[in-house]
Amino acid sequence: MSETLHLQRTALSLAASGVPVLPLRRGKVPFGNCTACADNACGGRPNMKTPGPCRCPGVCHAWAAATTDPAVIASPPWAAAWRRAVCVGYHPGGAGLTVVDLDDADAIAWARTALPATRTVPTTRGEHWIYRGAMRSVNAVRPGVDIKSTMAYARYLGPGAGTLTDLPDAVRALVKEPSTARRVPQGLTAPLRGHGGECPHRTPAYLERGMAMAVQRITESHSAVHATVYQTFLAVLSTHGQCGCLTETHVARLFTAAQTKGESLRHCTDAWANALTTLGL
Repeated sequence: MSETLHLQRTALSLAASGVPVLPLRRGKVPFGNCTACADNACGGRPNMKTPGPCRCPGVCHAWAAATTDPAVIASPPWAAAWRRAVCVGYHPGGAGLTVVDLDDADAIAWARTALPATRTVPTTRGEHWIYRGAMRSVNAVRPGVDIKSTMAYARYLGPGAGTLTDLPDAVRALVKEPSTARRVPQGLTAPLRGHGGECPHRTPAYLERGMAMAVQRITESHSAVHATVYQTFLAVLSTHGQCGCLTETHVARLFTAAQTKGESLRHCTDAWANALTTLGL
């Protein structure tokens, strides 16, 4: 059996069980948008928040392209993508699932003491712990731990072992914990000059507008994505990085936007670290 046929059959089997699937290209990332969908020209899936009303037959809009429709999976545009794909991806949240992505041995050891047992799937460097139930996706909820559910994709690595259990409160609570891996240093709280010791970025509307513009800049990029992501991170940190305004939620929004454009988690982490270094933070 050819690799292409194997990937398609795996995708169709998952789709038949209610798991939305999509092909992933080299680097284990989604295919880029077609010309008609570039820069959200199709008018669908604005800011990746909704699955419509785009009518594009291609594999566009990253995780939002995931489908359970066998006719779409076998269609000519998708067939062409499968020939270039290296693996099958799926949208956990679309299947009512949450994947706790444990990236190393330390993260696995933590999970074994902190989380209830569930279905586990070995990965290249760690394990995926899969729970029944969907939630918000957040990267780096603690060192070596990402949560992939709604508005995210995961690589399908096999059925795994163990019994699927309900999403516990212990996992949901992780999104409220400060991230020690990528959070902006909160010790940098010196007031800006000319504001009477009060940080102007604490105005919610000001900060939200800046974050929305940053996410839009990344989302609408269709060339030089690496450079755009770094420049956007640099701009956000130069404006908001010294006053303690940024939280893990803000950082996660930027990382998610970059990853939907095909950036890897490692590239996002490196770009963020380089921006911090450049600004002396």
